[in-house]
Amino acid sequence: MRKFFGVLALAAIITLTGSAGAYAADDYPGEEPTEPTLAGSTVTGICDGDVPWIGFTVELNDPDDKSTSHTARLVITDGTNSTTIELGELVNNRLSGRVLWPGASTDDAGNPTGWPGWAFVDGAWVETDGNFAWTRGDITAELQVNPEIPVALSYPPASPYCATGPELSSDGETLPATGTDFPVVGVAAFGAVIALIGGALFLARPRRANR
Repeated sequence: MRKFFGVLALAAIITLTGSAGAYAADDYPGEEPTEPTLAGSTVTGICDGDVPWIGFTVELNDPDDKSTSHTARLVITDGTNSTTIELGELVNNRLSGRVLWPGASTDDAGNPTGWPGWAFVDGAWVETDGNFAWTRGDITAELQVNPEIPVALSYPPASPYCATGPELSSDGETLPATGTDFPVVGVAAFGAVIALIGGALFLARPRRANR
C-alpha cells in the first residue's frame, strides 16, 4: 500500500508541476517580433546640368525578416493627381540612386530635352498644364516597400548655375533646349571688328611705286 500511495503522490506532484509550468508560459508569452520600418530613408529634389532629378536612399530595418517585399517605389500626389515611380530592388535591405523627375527627359549625352510643365510647340517652348506640371506645386510623397514612410519632397529650385526649365532670352523667347550658352552674337560682332581692322591695315600699308 505504501508503494501504491507513493506512486499516486509522485503522479500528483508531476501533474501539479506541469500545470504550474503551463500557467507560467501563459503568464509570460514570448516577445512580439519587431515590425519593419524605413527609418533613415530620404528623398530629395536635385538640379544637375539643368536637369531635375530625384535622389533617394532607402533603408529597410527588418531584424525579424517580416517584410514581404524588397521592391522600392515612390508615390507622388497633389491630392488629385498621382504617379508611381519604380526605384528598384533593395540589396541587403538598402538602395540608393536617382531617377528623372516626372516629365523631365534627356538625350543620350545627358543634355536636357524636356521639363515638367513645358512643351516644345512650333519651334518654341511654351508652358502647359500637362507633362506632370502639377508635380512642381504642393505635393506629398511616400516611399513604399512594405512598410511605407512619408517623405518630404519638392521640385528643385533653379539657381544661377542650374536651370529647371527652358532658358528664356531677353526678349521673352525661349532658347533651344540643347543650345549653347556661348554668346554667338558677340562672336559675330567681334569677327566683324577684326575684319574691319584688317582691312584698314591693308589699305594703310605703304605701296611701292611702279617701275
